[in-house]
Amino acid sequence: MEAYGIEAVLTGGTQAVRPDIFAIELILREENVEAALEILGRDQLAAQVVAAARDERHATARLVAALAEFDARRLYLGQGCASLFAYCTDVLHLSEAATCNRTEAARAAARFPILLARLEDGALTLTAIRVLAPVLTQENCETLLAAAVHQSKREIEKIVAKVRPSPDVPTVIRKLPARKPAAPPSLRTAVGAHLQTHSSRDGFAELSQRAEGGATRLPSPPSAPTHAMIAPLSAERYKIQFTASRELHDKLRRAQDLLRHCVAHGDTAAIFERGLDLLLAQIEKRRLGAVERPRGARTSSAHSRHIPAVVRREVSRRDQQRCAFVGAAGRCQERAFLEFHHVRPYADGGPATVDNIQLRCRAHNQYEAALVFPVAPPDEGHPELFELEGSV
Repeated sequence: MEAYGIEAVLTGGTQAVRPDIFAIELILREENVEAALEILGRDQLAAQVVAAARDERHATARLVAALAEFDARRLYLGQGCASLFAYCTDVLHLSEAATCNRTEAARAAARFPILLARLEDGALTLTAIRVLAPVLTQENCETLLAAAVHQSKREIEKIVAKVRPSPDVPTVIRKLPARKPAAPPSLRTAVGAHLQTHSSRDGFAELSQRAEGGATRLPSPPSAPTHAMIAPLSAERYKIQFTASRELHDKLRRAQDLLRHCVAHGDTAAIFERGLDLLLAQIEKRRLGAVERPRGARTSSAHSRHIPAVVRREVSRRDQQRCAFVGAAGRCQERAFLEFHHVRPYADGGPATVDNIQLRCRAHNQYEAALVFPVAPPDEGHPELFELEGSV
């Protein structure tokens, strides 16, 4: 990135200027912001990120307030648009997703002006307002907004389901229609794709021979995996929908047949719950040392990386199955990819004890390892360093 002579400005003249102060001044004047950010220190850059997020919230709240009045007056008609949605996408050039969030928030704010204040101070996001809007009333507004402060979309969907529960959905198992094969690419597409990977003269000759022989068929790109849908129906009920393979379908049917004596109607949810109970017990036993009858503590070698099961059990219970790293903004909320971390590194003689072992997500485990060993950062080619059984 071109620096626009920042170094010369910093060192020129009779009095030196601190780089971080000079950079902040550039940012405040909105001059050469990208170059200025590069010379900020860690704390100054973090402060700028917080300030930028705050400014974005203020700007978003102002836009939502303006859209609410704009919609109430139907001023989009005079602008040549049939709806507020069309005005936002065609004139303001917002994406469809951004338009949905802002128009729904604007209409909700027209009924409940307090939403603008909650949006500006960061207590609620646009998505939170959009999800909450259908169930907000004058009677429950204050209670629901207080419960939704700083909550994720998933948690807010639970709040909505509790206020407006839906009936249970029927269990459906059906075979999906076969996917249509992708249309063969044109010769022009084949030539372009081949030239990107074969720039040599021989490669072009090979393509010419293939083109003369007939249409070139390239393998169709793999289809994107479909994500399971998990949506709350009420406070205690959920709808779960996913696409299964033939093998999983056959296993489910086999389990239904074998469990008829205790699951008379072959309830799919009951069978999956039993299977997950067994799977979780197996995984927790292997990774966390969770057993019904724990054995006594065994003495491990001082030179072993092995973390005893009794230590893994106690650390998992103490850290509440969550990354225990605490940063400037608070404790990490990650619950996936958890690993056991030596507070005093194993390479420095750190023991595998409850006091010296904490849970870390993989990102923070590697982050702290890089802080301790800056010359030799964690090697992704050696995953055994970061296995849950015993990490850095």
